[in-house]
Amino acid sequence: MTDHATDVALFRYSLVRALIDESLTKAERGRLVRALAERGHVGPGGAEVRVSRPTIDRWVRTLRNGGFEALKPEARHANPRTPAETLELAERLRRERPERTAAHICELMRTVSGWAPDERTIQRHFVRAGLSRRETRPKVAFGRFEAARPNELWTGDALHGPLIGGHKTYLFCFIDDHSRVFCGYRWGYAEDTVRLEAALRSGIERRGVPEAAYLDNGSAMISRQLLRALAVLGVKLHHSEPGRPEGRGKIERAFKTVRGQFLVEVDPAEVRTLDELNSRFSAWVESIYHRRVHSETNEAPIERFLAAGPPPIPSPALLREAFLWSEHRVVAKTGTVNLFGNRYEVDPALMGRRIELAFDPFDLGHVDVRFEGRPMGEATAHVTRRHSHPRAVEDPAPPPEPTGIDYLGLVTARHHEALEQKIPYVELPDSEIASDIVVFHPPAWDLATDQPIEDGSIEEEGR
Repeated sequence: MTDHATDVALFRYSLVRALIDESLTKAERGRLVRALAERGHVGPGGAEVRVSRPTIDRWVRTLRNGGFEALKPEARHANPRTPAETLELAERLRRERPERTAAHICELMRTVSGWAPDERTIQRHFVRAGLSRRETRPKVAFGRFEAARPNELWTGDALHGPLIGGHKTYLFCFIDDHSRVFCGYRWGYAEDTVRLEAALRSGIERRGVPEAAYLDNGSAMISRQLLRALAVLGVKLHHSEPGRPEGRGKIERAFKTVRGQFLVEVDPAEVRTLDELNSRFSAWVESIYHRRVHSETNEAPIERFLAAGPPPIPSPALLREAFLWSEHRVVAKTGTVNLFGNRYEVDPALMGRRIELAFDPFDLGHVDVRFEGRPMGEATAHVTRRHSHPRAVEDPAPPPEPTGIDYLGLVTARHHEALEQKIPYVELPDSEIASDIVVFHPPAWDLATDQPIEDGSIEEEGR
């Protein structure tokens, strides 16, 4: 309110300051006042306003008698219409339970006394009294954290990307907290477990196994198949608390760099397939982002990651085992189990037992059988209705290259060309012209006897 009053006073002063000059005659001052009253002025709020002659005269007298401070508008002193005891009760209810909302407090007072002020009235009162929920929430200081070494902590998240080939794209990415290296990343057409595991597996194959992973609570991040993969690899999993994304600042800042330096250069007209997008992103990450000095660490991410030497890479057998999907089934009396519509035969000794079926989600033709952690051979498929897991959907194939043939356009052009051609009658031979016209002469008729006088005739004539 103080700033607004000052702005109003400055506006008024800018209009009348020239009118208090003692050297002006009464006629000259009158002409200046009329000129000010006839045109519009930019007011304190930026809108155009007009000021009448009496108002200008009053401002001149105010400036002469009280100076600049007298030009400020008086503060409003409205008497509150809400009883003081009602506002006091609202304060007591808020202090008793700070998590109570203004709407709930109004409902409480309405239940107790039969009446309550408007919700906005209570909210404004809480702000004036310093009882707003933002101010009453306990202040927590979040210190800056950084992992002490590479592969101590990976942070994973998903970024929504552009439309490529008519489909929306998503980037799954894992960033090393110590070096800011993009360990694993992959663009896909779906935000699901399959694409998340593809990004994680590519990162582990190149950068090693992290000690811990920090993810949010998205459906792909909490899937049972991902939990199994991390458990096999010995990776500790941490989830951020819902509504508290603290600790994810590094990857969010990295995504801002991706948007501002990579996605801004992606033209969907040129990058038409997912493979092209992944290829260009990999080139940008490895040759630009990883090689440039990071503003926070003052080192290039790849140099900081490899400062202690290359990390150990797990064996292909361990990687395959980690990223197998598994389901548990009870073996029927027939020695068979059902899995996503398929029926498999297992060792008859497992009848009535709960077993684990491990499989590649994209190949249900080979299913390993485990019982209490021990391998029990491979299940034999009897009935096969599906060849892949229902959620294991490949990315759609890129659209075929256009042939450039416009069939309807060709038909239309040929039709218009035929309409524009004219028949050259002058160049046609006489025999052809004469045969084109046939003349019929009707017979003559005697009206008195009602008999024909002569028969009709037909003859050909030329044009």
